[in-house]
Amino acid sequence: MKINPDLYHGHDQYTNFFEGWYFKIVDATATYALAFIPGISRSEDTRDHHSFIQVINLVNHSYHYYRYSIDDFYSNNRHLKINIGINEFSFNKIYVNLEQVHGILYLGSPTKWPDSKLNPGSMGIYNHLPFMECYSQVCAIDGDIEEGHLKINGQVIDFSNGKYYIEKNWGKSFPTSWIWVQSNNFENHRATVTCSLGIVPFPLIKEFRGFLIGVTVDHKFYPFTTMNNSKLNITVCDRDIILCATHDNLQLILKTKSKPEDFVECYGPKNGKMSPILEETLKGEVEMTLINTKKNLLIYHGIGKACGIEYGGDFSKLLDD
Repeated sequence: MKINPDLYHGHDQYTNFFEGWYFKIVDATATYALAFIPGISRSEDTRDHHSFIQVINLVNHSYHYYRYSIDDFYSNNRHLKINIGINEFSFNKIYVNLEQVHGILYLGSPTKWPDSKLNPGSMGIYNHLPFMECYSQVCAIDGDIEEGHLKINGQVIDFSNGKYYIEKNWGKSFPTSWIWVQSNNFENHRATVTCSLGIVPFPLIKEFRGFLIGVTVDHKFYPFTTMNNSKLNITVCDRDIILCATHDNLQLILKTKSKPEDFVECYGPKNGKMSPILEETLKGEVEMTLINTKKNLLIYHGIGKACGIEYGGDFSKLLDD
């Protein structure tokens, strides 16, 4: 296990392994949103081993899976920097030269999920458990795009002063079911939220519902996670969720708003093999309320735009009765 979860973990993984980094970008007006997912797939069939770049392009409501040779993949061993062919993804910049999208974006310093050597990254102590099917890491809760343009299907879009978010997953397979919600495009840029929950296979107890929620308000971090014994209640309303999480004297309420036609089908891993197993939109909204219940104090209430919402598997397993 690497101390730095941002880095590549697959140097000694030859089959049934995947790893992917998720770079979400939004322009300054929260009108245009894209996600780039560079990664590597090593299924049981070695003939199918490859690297890839997925592009979720909700500027034109499209999805592309660009397949590359396994030899086109490069990762830096000291800091986050991934190359797929001539394309580059790091904390400093995103450079893409793809059929539908090309250009360069320069990124400012990321806001990190607070961690320690004992509890590295956003998954903390779970990073130390060797039998997990899927590991997750929030690499950048928030970050500013300092400058840059992308040409998308012939249209030049300015992403200067926009926002970026980075996370990653690695292991064998995605959970059997999961929900993911993320936005760092709240009014006046006061707040951010990243939320993922899934059914996690686990020895002896078979499986459990794990969750990882990180909120920032005015640069203060509020975690609601399985690891810190937060409590979670979630219900579904049409296609959207209403989630309530509590930790000590804090209560977090998230309500998503999305349209079915805004979702696109995307690829995810099963035993290292990539196949279409999930749906995602970058056009959602999330209403977030954070309360100190002991002081009866409203810490924050606002709407997050350009919200990423993703479903995989039978997400009804995640809901409360």
